[in-house]
Amino acid sequence: MYQKFSPKMYAICLRYASNADDAADLLQEGFIKIFKNLQKFRGEGSFEGWMRRVFVNTCIEHFRKKVYLNSITENEERTIEDFSANALDNLAEKDIVQLIQELSPGYRTVFNLYVVEGYSHKEIGDLLQISEGTSKSQLARAKMLLQKRVKGLLEEKKLD
Repeated sequence: MYQKFSPKMYAICLRYASNADDAADLLQEGFIKIFKNLQKFRGEGSFEGWMRRVFVNTCIEHFRKKVYLNSITENEERTIEDFSANALDNLAEKDIVQLIQELSPGYRTVFNLYVVEGYSHKEIGDLLQISEGTSKSQLARAKMLLQKRVKGLLEEKKLD
């Protein structure tokens, strides 16, 4: 089971972690939870989907232990530009993962939950025990930072 699913589960951990070592720790922690709780899989949906949920929750728990999110007002949120995903088409996957890993843990977690996992801001707020507005502001700031970093990386690649 580990050999079959570890690459996909590691990719999930890598999206939430600050670096490869933290991702490896999260991977190990997630598999320990999987093995201890195999009897809780009820056969509703795919086994891989259940595993994915366990790993995302493991990453969120790790995040909750270490980080607190900053609240932002609606006026501040409106000043943050929206992110254009078109620029991402010109980057390699490893570049994108690296840019996401460079975000602060709060920004990175909300970005992953909203953009990658498809959670709503209300669901993110419930998971992370923050307000819906804080989730929105964290996403907006993450997008703003990613936009700046993508532009810089694209300019850097043009010079090469």
